[in-house]
Amino acid sequence: MAADPWGIDDGYWDVSGQWHTTSPETVAALRGAMGADDAADMPPSDAPAVWVVHAGRAEPLLGPCELALEDGSDLRAEGELPPDLPIGYHELRPLDGGPATRLVVTPGRCHLPSESRTWLLTVQVPSCRSAGSWGIGDLADLRSVGAWAAQRGAGMLGVSPMHAPRLVDRVEASPYFPSSRRWFNPLLLRIEELPGAGDAAVEALGAEARRLNAAPVVDRDAVWALKRRSLEHLWTTLGPDLRFERWREQMGSELETYARFCALAEHHGSGWSDWPPQHRHPSGAGVAAFAADRADRVAFWAWVQFLVDEQLRRAEEPLALLTDLAVGVDPDGADAWCLQDLLAHGVRVGAPPDEFNPAGQDWGLPPFVPHALRGVAYEPVASLWRAAMGHGGGLRIDHVMGLFRLFWLPPGGSPTEGAYVRYPADELLAVLAIESVRSRAVVVGEDLGTVEEGVRDRLHAAGVLSYRLVWFEEAAPEHYPGQALGAVTTHDLPTIAGVWSGDDAADQRAAGVEPDEAALGRLRDKLVALTGLEVGAPVEEVIVAAHRRLSAAPCALVAGTLEDALALRRRPNLPGTTDERPNWSLGLPMALEDVLDHPLVARVASALQR
Repeated sequence: MAADPWGIDDGYWDVSGQWHTTSPETVAALRGAMGADDAADMPPSDAPAVWVVHAGRAEPLLGPCELALEDGSDLRAEGELPPDLPIGYHELRPLDGGPATRLVVTPGRCHLPSESRTWLLTVQVPSCRSAGSWGIGDLADLRSVGAWAAQRGAGMLGVSPMHAPRLVDRVEASPYFPSSRRWFNPLLLRIEELPGAGDAAVEALGAEARRLNAAPVVDRDAVWALKRRSLEHLWTTLGPDLRFERWREQMGSELETYARFCALAEHHGSGWSDWPPQHRHPSGAGVAAFAADRADRVAFWAWVQFLVDEQLRRAEEPLALLTDLAVGVDPDGADAWCLQDLLAHGVRVGAPPDEFNPAGQDWGLPPFVPHALRGVAYEPVASLWRAAMGHGGGLRIDHVMGLFRLFWLPPGGSPTEGAYVRYPADELLAVLAIESVRSRAVVVGEDLGTVEEGVRDRLHAAGVLSYRLVWFEEAAPEHYPGQALGAVTTHDLPTIAGVWSGDDAADQRAAGVEPDEAALGRLRDKLVALTGLEVGAPVEEVIVAAHRRLSAAPCALVAGTLEDALALRRRPNLPGTTDERPNWSLGLPMALEDVLDHPLVARVASALQR
């Protein structure tokens, strides 16, 4: 298949081997969403050039140049680039006055420690409620799980996305539909650990909030109402905080733009495209005037992120985190407003029709325009990856195939009218390798489902770990690849107990989804083959045996979910459902203190030991 100058593929092969040609109408619509004029055959060419080179290689130059290095130093180069340039982002300026080039010096491969064969537990943070939680699992609870797992030899702790949701109207439950992927979720704050939180007003709010722990479903709106009241109270009663001011200055314009969005959203409500014209673009004079008039509100929202950053650092102390990065953002959210010049508005990312989804999928996420992202030298994704990698550990990239291509739905169109759009994968992988090596964070690419030929090989060459699931693999765990994360299931797929008991099928029917009984039967057969146990064996024994077998895989990482370790029969999320089921909101059936004392959880951790 071939892509046009705008990156639009001329068609695609579906899972049944049928070719689907991209229609001229779809091509015109997608080009228009990228900013093309009617007569434009090529994307704009006035953006700064990007040149990716590998560290240690002496690449030839066309003429003498000055190099402005990232650390602020300068040097002259003639004939060829110095082979000892540090990895990072530099500027190459020809001495003949030609245009500057963004020079990306990459290590070529992501960070992979030599002794990386370890295990981890993955948790949905909001569901992990302790006695001290305010109706939702928080960063103090995450720290407790990390300390527990570290004591048992885990190498990392996997977490659901902690991206910032929209905080007006209602709080979105799905962590994969965030307002911002760059900033973090303030619902995860442990209020009692904030400065000044011991006064009577906050204690009264805490007593009310802790009563929410008794509900089986996490009520994010109720949680945020109480946490916001406590944060507003502390903001008005605390004095100046020099640490916050220093941090705010270090974070620079990214934080200020996000904080301005939050202040505007609480003033206007959701849907920034319906805001007054003077507030629809972050660079507008009206936005600057609004921020000046409401400087206290802008500062408040920046301060909230400061608090989350501090608590997240403490949560990482016992055990490094494998954080999860969503594939896109809410079109009405902060990132879509802040980065609107780089996005194809009206376009949504999705998936073409297949045997499981005959109508295809519309994920509702606006994509980056490839040439626009390249035009800013990939700085927004570099910043995003850098923040998500935290202080080591790792990063799991949801739908990592999106570094190569994404399936775009034209404005107003359906998945049957969509087309794949190409991204400069080699350059994106080069930037990813820089951020990974700098953070000393491993990268896991969620490469499940339809993966284009050659993509896994290119990810492997870039040092990205593949994702291998017992549910999907035909081979036994002993034959999984070494450069991979091995697991039984994910948050979107049935739990072991749900398959073994048949309750996953019942859960689907209750949500209005007709289950594939044959497929669930095949999963049950897979468990029998994996564990050597007969149908009818106690589910606890099946769970322990499955994880013991998984631990024998040569994969760099193997993972078990907390839901499996508790023999829970409902998965955290059932794809294809929204209001029919409390996705992402099912609290664990017991307090976190009891979870960490549960004998089955201890047995699963022991089974995963490498």
